[in-house]
Amino acid sequence: MHLTLFTLAITLIATICLAKSPYQSVLQHSRIRGRQHGPNVCAMQKIQGTDKKYFTNCKQWYHRKICGKPTVISYECCPGYEKLSGEKGCPAALPLVNIYNTLGMVGAATTKMYSERAQLREEIEGPGSFTFFAPSNQAWAALPTEILDALVSNVNIELLNALHYHMVNRRLTSEDLKHGSAFPSMYQDFNVHIHHYPNGIVTVNCARLVKTDQHATNGIVHVVDRVITAVTNNVHTFIDTDDDLETLRTAVAAAGLTQMLESDGHYTVFAPTNEAFEKIPPEMLKRILGDPVALRDLLNYHILKNMQCAESITSGTPLETLQGTVLEVGCDGSDMTLNGKAIIQKKDQLGTNGVVHYINELLIPDSAKTLLELAQGSVVTTATKLFVDAGLGSHLSGSEALTILTPQNEGVKMTGELKKLLKNHILKEQLSSGVLYHRQELETLGGIKLRVLVYRNSLCIENSCIAAHDKTGRFGSMFTVDKVLTPPMGTIMDVLKADDRFSLLVGAIQTAGLTELMNQAGPHTVFAPTNDAFSALPKADLNKLMGNPQELASVLKYHMAKEILVSGGVGSHTRLKPLQGDKLELNMVHLLFKILFSVEKMLLFLLCTSMTYIIYIVHNVLIYSTSQKFGHTYSFQGFSSFFTIFYIVE
Repeated sequence: MHLTLFTLAITLIATICLAKSPYQSVLQHSRIRGRQHGPNVCAMQKIQGTDKKYFTNCKQWYHRKICGKPTVISYECCPGYEKLSGEKGCPAALPLVNIYNTLGMVGAATTKMYSERAQLREEIEGPGSFTFFAPSNQAWAALPTEILDALVSNVNIELLNALHYHMVNRRLTSEDLKHGSAFPSMYQDFNVHIHHYPNGIVTVNCARLVKTDQHATNGIVHVVDRVITAVTNNVHTFIDTDDDLETLRTAVAAAGLTQMLESDGHYTVFAPTNEAFEKIPPEMLKRILGDPVALRDLLNYHILKNMQCAESITSGTPLETLQGTVLEVGCDGSDMTLNGKAIIQKKDQLGTNGVVHYINELLIPDSAKTLLELAQGSVVTTATKLFVDAGLGSHLSGSEALTILTPQNEGVKMTGELKKLLKNHILKEQLSSGVLYHRQELETLGGIKLRVLVYRNSLCIENSCIAAHDKTGRFGSMFTVDKVLTPPMGTIMDVLKADDRFSLLVGAIQTAGLTELMNQAGPHTVFAPTNDAFSALPKADLNKLMGNPQELASVLKYHMAKEILVSGGVGSHTRLKPLQGDKLELNMVHLLFKILFSVEKMLLFLLCTSMTYIIYIVHNVLIYSTSQKFGHTYSFQGFSSFFTIFYIVE
């Protein structure tokens, strides 16, 4: 069983690797999936409730979904083959006949009928080497009645012209249909436009080829899923002539993009209608329309670098825009989606240099937004409101080059003077997290300097760590952080003396002769035992400890490390060396911060950061011994995470 699966996997990989094009790769995969049903059988996936079928690729095969909708598997003859009565699979090749007769065998009988009515039969029965992109029977049935009536009237000349536009005067197999190629049709040499996508879908004028490479004595037939029409205008013509795109037309001209949209290319334009522009707050729209840089970014965000027909999309795909960021172009059933939203009103308006899809919502990139607009509708709305309430809204909506540190909603716990605290969350320059480095100092609007702390898996500013990707706006940047930032507060001794819970610790530091150390520039991380922690020691042990300054100094130094470690910097096997002793090895497992071995529990809280220290409050004293190995378990809690510390003492 395992050998059979292994052999199948090797065959699948080797066969697909030998395929010459994306379409051939998908066809080969469908052949392999169908071969258990006999020779030349292909596995097809049909979207339930529709007539749409696709050759299957690996992803679709395992997910059993296309455009988010469930599919059913059917097994059909691969292109160019047919069944024989009483035999398994599709062993017989289709008879090689002329194009006219081939049309009747491949599901294009309506095209065959109209070819005779338009007096095209003699041409496609006779000598030559043609390619016929033949609309399926369903494609003709989907045409509006008035269009079909117009084609078959006027002594059939319009119908003949339409059919000639589906023909190229040379044989083109699927291998010849390269992405972005164009071939002159047999109707006034107007080009038909080919796109061959990585997922194996091939389109001609955005019509999907549903049956390919149906060979004939005088050419080849590819069945397509819609009737195509001649393309004579560029994509800008749609914008220039459609009254529903009047606002877009004005914006394109103001941004200087007219010439680009008239030039050669393979653009995809998601064209916002007048209604889409009207949905934007008037002040915001006025600001963007009056700012050439923001306007150009806005419009380029609606333009893809490559042409993307609606039929080419079978699942969400990130595609790069001219603005430099990506849009997720996807589908939900028959609806084409952008960033997961079905906002496309009209699809596949084909031009000579691309395709236009009409949308009813304006897409606004971060690069066109103010800091206030960046923050709205995100996970930092609570902090954003506090910035505005504190009178700092003008900094967020103006044109200053700033960086705002915005705590996530669940990390917002404000105490003290609101405006002063929040001004220290705004940096005086626009930054990217990618340029920050360890111990870099950043100046705030509040006039203080904040330290950058770089860890293996975290990037922190003081006690707050960056929790999401940067958002870069028109003038400023936004860093989303996990908690409210605690600015530096002075030396260790300043902090401890200001809190009555540490009176015994202050006395112990003085007795041990460590006062000067605690007033010096660090960096240090300090685990500060409370009065209760000292009182929890047996009285005899406490008296003995306090009476021996040297031993007391050893114990206190075991509570200190000569580096800064905030809780957000703890990852897998993080090591911290205390001033006395060997090392502390920390692990973060399910939000638990651990350092080897456990015997007893205690609570530890992050008290504050000073200019050169991190201080944690502990409720037990860590006893350091030079004569034996032993361990304790300590737990401490920061602003948002609970940690457990295990430590080894040498």
